[in-house]
Amino acid sequence: LGNSGPGTGKVGSETMVNIRMATVNDLLEMQQCNLWCLPENYQMKYYFYHLLSWPQLLWVAEDFDGRVVGYVLAKMEEDESKPPHGHITSLAVLRTHRKRGIATALMRRAQIEMDQVFGALFVSLHVRKSNRAAFHLYSETLQYEINDVERGYYADGEDAYDMRKTFKKQDDIDSKKDDKVLSVEKLSKGVEQVAVAE
Repeated sequence: LGNSGPGTGKVGSETMVNIRMATVNDLLEMQQCNLWCLPENYQMKYYFYHLLSWPQLLWVAEDFDGRVVGYVLAKMEEDESKPPHGHITSLAVLRTHRKRGIATALMRRAQIEMDQVFGALFVSLHVRKSNRAAFHLYSETLQYEINDVERGYYADGEDAYDMRKTFKKQDDIDSKKDDKVLSVEKLSKGVEQVAVAE
């Protein structure tokens, strides 16, 4: 993404589509985009809940005239007993604006925020087994991997791939913590030795 102001980016100079963080004024258009594009729909209060809880994880793509042509709706895991991770609730781009890299740009913005703002270890999502275009985007372009298959996940009974993309390895985090502990121990010993020498 090329920067075009705080928190924004242009997707391809010829497309004139701007990627920016969503505001409360975008929610109606996001819902409309969802209704046009996807069979999984949500009440307005669900959009509000996401915006109030994780405002950094809602992004929109707007056309040159300011019309919302795509969005990503994402959240963080609320169960504190589980490792911190993000989840993509919904992603949609109007058919007239597909094949331009907009979905990829929206996803990457949400992923950056999950990783850098919320310290997520990974991000998860569900995708219909029959949705080959979305599966290709997630697996090939964005490097998600299949974690599981959830039988009858969707309301019509279709199975879903549970897919994940890892940001940080837990072992790496534990290793860094161990390194910090060792550094503190070395520092403490050094202080003790100086004190003895004096």
